[in-house]
Amino acid sequence: MLPPMAKVPVVLEIGSKRTFACALDWPGWARSARSSLGDEAALAALMQYAVRYAPIADRAGYGARFDTVARAADRSLTVVDHLAGDATTDFGAPSRSTELEEPALVEGDARRVVALLDAGWQALDELAASAPALLRKGPRGGGRDRDAVVAHVVNAEVAYARKLGLRQVSPPDPQSPAEVDDVRQRIRGALASGLREAAPSDARRWPPRYTARRMAWHVLDHVWEIEDRIEPGPRSP
Repeated sequence: MLPPMAKVPVVLEIGSKRTFACALDWPGWARSARSSLGDEAALAALMQYAVRYAPIADRAGYGARFDTVARAADRSLTVVDHLAGDATTDFGAPSRSTELEEPALVEGDARRVVALLDAGWQALDELAASAPALLRKGPRGGGRDRDAVVAHVVNAEVAYARKLGLRQVSPPDPQSPAEVDDVRQRIRGALASGLREAAPSDARRWPPRYTARRMAWHVLDHVWEIEDRIEPGPRSP
């Protein structure tokens, strides 16, 4: 359960090029900065995204709690672990779990984690229905358009499901809400039960807490990408 005080345990994952700051109690609230700028830059990036994470917390039913955290600004952040990053970190994704994420999810934590992950999924689904099909390109003309971004997120969820031990999960059709929800429902069930059947030596499995954190980050990172790449004014549908 979340503590009564507005303290936010944060893990720093430090690569040679990028450093991630990830809020352990708020899956999906994670941002990065260039490692050359120091740890404070990653923590500042995390706080800058509090305003964008707030609607997710609110949708999940934790808006008041998160508002207390956000108003406390940088005084609320408490670094509880430093992790050595790897090539995935430098590529742009948090890829290391902390020992603090090893314990099984208890009922209250599982409920909160599932609610926050669900809120991210809902935000993505709403964007998929309302955003233009063509998105603004990056400085060098790159970047997936809407449907490709959504398909990328959905396909990644199959890999995350397998990290929870859900081996018999087939990739859904990203355009089929029923197929997508079937995969997500299995993930919800695994997280809600705190599933971790693998032996500690089975490196193929991830702790449920870390899996939820990584998955929620991936969903929201692309939600915010789509939002940032919507051109002002109408575009071709």
